[in-house]
Amino acid sequence: MTRTTWTSWPSREALSAEVRTRPRKVLTWSVRLALLLAMLWGTFADGRFGPWQIVVGLMGVPACVVAVRAFFRTSLEHLLWPSLGLLALLMAAAFGAQHAGAGLPAMILWCGCAVAALERLPLMAGVPATAVALGAYAAVNTDGWLATAMTTTGLCLTGYVIRLDAEARGNAQRLLAQERAAHAAEARTAALDERARIAREIHDVLAHSLSAQLVHLEAARILIEREPAGEFRDRVLERVVAARSMARDGLAETRQALSALRGEMSPMEDFLRQLVASEPAKISMMGERRPLTAEVSQTVRRVAQEALTNVRKHAPGAEVIVRLEYLPDEVALEVRDSGGHRPEGELARSGSGYGLLGMRERAELLGGTLEAGSGEEGFVVSLRVPT
Repeated sequence: MTRTTWTSWPSREALSAEVRTRPRKVLTWSVRLALLLAMLWGTFADGRFGPWQIVVGLMGVPACVVAVRAFFRTSLEHLLWPSLGLLALLMAAAFGAQHAGAGLPAMILWCGCAVAALERLPLMAGVPATAVALGAYAAVNTDGWLATAMTTTGLCLTGYVIRLDAEARGNAQRLLAQERAAHAAEARTAALDERARIAREIHDVLAHSLSAQLVHLEAARILIEREPAGEFRDRVLERVVAARSMARDGLAETRQALSALRGEMSPMEDFLRQLVASEPAKISMMGERRPLTAEVSQTVRRVAQEALTNVRKHAPGAEVIVRLEYLPDEVALEVRDSGGHRPEGELARSGSGYGLLGMRERAELLGGTLEAGSGEEGFVVSLRVPT
């Protein structure tokens, strides 16, 4: 054995009960309960103890259970001195039980301390602790030196084998976690590659097409402005200018979509400020800011755009309040306006037009919700999406 073998702790995966399967946990607790009941029956069933002695003994059982659980917790955290202190406390309880005439509980405590020390402590501390526990056990055992030697040797081997088994399970758990992380990284890489491919296709087709439309519409605007003024000329110019504005907005949204696909989106706060730059709007940010996935971020951005577009259409000039809140497990967006004319009909009563219906479907695909309807003064759009 190397020096590291003597000084190193068993891994947290080896000491933790979380890596154990459910049947193993059930078997472990069943054995513990059976041993506890057998110990209590063997100690108090023969009538050697009076009522008060039995009460004191039964009160000592939960105290020892608490100490054992504390030892498991401190050894899991790799706290050497607290773990040794709790072992010493349990051994002292065993001496007290032996002095009171309860030899069976004392032997169980000593044997348990010996096995647990080898299983859960560094060997340089576990071996001496095991020697002390087994020495006390051997001093009071009346089965003869050969039986005592075989029992103590078996307990040492049991503790060390349990330690090796726990280490093997811990190593397997670490390898499994690493394999899962590698698969997840491969899946993320494949998704990013596919998004990059889609982004290139969109850029090569749609973005180039919109850019060319902008160039032609700008040229058309310049040519039309050179014509003599008139009603027909002004109407055509108005339509060309509107088409140019729509193409510019479409190109900007296409670039945002490309950025989202490439994972290069601007911070949410900056996006919202730019979105309401020309609006009589207020923005409030709440919660601890953190990065959002591309899907969640894009959904929040699209809902904010659609809500502000509806305000421009149906309540022009209304004051808008945009509130973004980072909650522990989700992100919430609320867009509220101060009121204005609203369309009548079923869609108005449901609080959305077709754009918001699409945004509701987008939110539901991510496990979120979108609610839209009349508030105390104006109209409110509320989005909540898990993160």
